[in-house]
Amino acid sequence: MNQWKNFSKGFFKENAVFVLLLGMCPTLGVTSSAINGLGMGLATTFVLVMSNLVISLIKSLIPEKVRIPAFIVVIATFVTIVEMLMQAYTPALYDSLGLFIPLIVVNCIVLGRAEAFASKNSVGSSIVDGLGMGLGFAMALTMLGSVRELLGSGKLFNFTIYPEDYGMLVFVLAPGAFIALGYMIAIIDKMKKA
Repeated sequence: MNQWKNFSKGFFKENAVFVLLLGMCPTLGVTSSAINGLGMGLATTFVLVMSNLVISLIKSLIPEKVRIPAFIVVIATFVTIVEMLMQAYTPALYDSLGLFIPLIVVNCIVLGRAEAFASKNSVGSSIVDGLGMGLGFAMALTMLGSVRELLGSGKLFNFTIYPEDYGMLVFVLAPGAFIALGYMIAIIDKMKKA
């Protein structure tokens, strides 16, 4: 039962984007559309779950002095797998996300969960934690991407909602990421206090 409490904290209590403000590079860089946000979120979720699983399995074999480099090697392995799969099966998304896919290796969410959770807990708990944190991150990126895409181009998941002429270009550009994220964090914070 405690495992599922770890699952839900990634969505609400410890959401990486809206609460902890971690992983801002991909959050601001790739969320120009909902599809990009969802794709990056799911890629990060895969890396989180798999690296948490492996790190939890081998934690007793890793010497204390090389703990962080060992974690990075494990994480880099799964990022490489994700990158190759995306390049093979979703080339348009791969091209759109570009450099941000390899940057998952240094994403503080992934390394932070490996250090703070997977290296100290059981395999099952580590998988559930990785899934919860990853899906919470994916949800946040998708929400931000949806808001930016809708306000910027009048589309949502590439379906036209209203004519593009009525969109606000700023939301498709980098400043729009900051504006939309700031308002979303304020709204969520206000809802938590209500």
